[in-house]
Amino acid sequence: MDRRRAGEFVVDVVLWRRGRAEVSALALAATVSSWILLGAGAGGGYTAVSLSSNVLLLLLTVLFAWSKAARLLNRPLPPVPDLQPAVDGFTSLLHSGLTDFSAAFRRVALGDPDSGGLFCRVALCLAAASLLGGLAGDLPTFCYAGAVVALTVPALYQRCSMERYARLACLNLYRYELVYQSFSLRCYLSARDYLIELLKEP
Repeated sequence: MDRRRAGEFVVDVVLWRRGRAEVSALALAATVSSWILLGAGAGGGYTAVSLSSNVLLLLLTVLFAWSKAARLLNRPLPPVPDLQPAVDGFTSLLHSGLTDFSAAFRRVALGDPDSGGLFCRVALCLAAASLLGGLAGDLPTFCYAGAVVALTVPALYQRCSMERYARLACLNLYRYELVYQSFSLRCYLSARDYLIELLKEP
């Protein structure tokens, strides 16, 4: 029963009906705005992966430099929150990965001794993620276009009762196909008769 309701909800959102027009408009606006931000607009063609990895790389570089400078100048270290995940329900693999990531981030940001090598490894990983995200530049545009088409075409198709127009287009196409077949048959027969006449004349 829940699957049926979920299916009806998706159909209602895609077709903009039963009071779901707000959800449809919000989904369409979010898709277009994220495409403008990450795809064509001021984002400069960033993907979500490359943009987030560049922002994290900049943040980590600033915090690393700040902590090293703070140690040299006997100033307080940058205020870095503890990023240990506190949510239950994560799998142990995901939990340990997040724990290792947050511990490494904290060590680099606070400039612990021997964190220079760790900083280089983290910077290389983030730069690689940015490069890989940049290589997948066409995939988000394709996904955005697919989302816009999925949110607009079915609703327009249903609202404008396109079935009648689609049937009319099919009938016209069939009629033109018959005209083309009869024309090509006439051309073939006339060319055949002309060749027979040429071959008869010695």
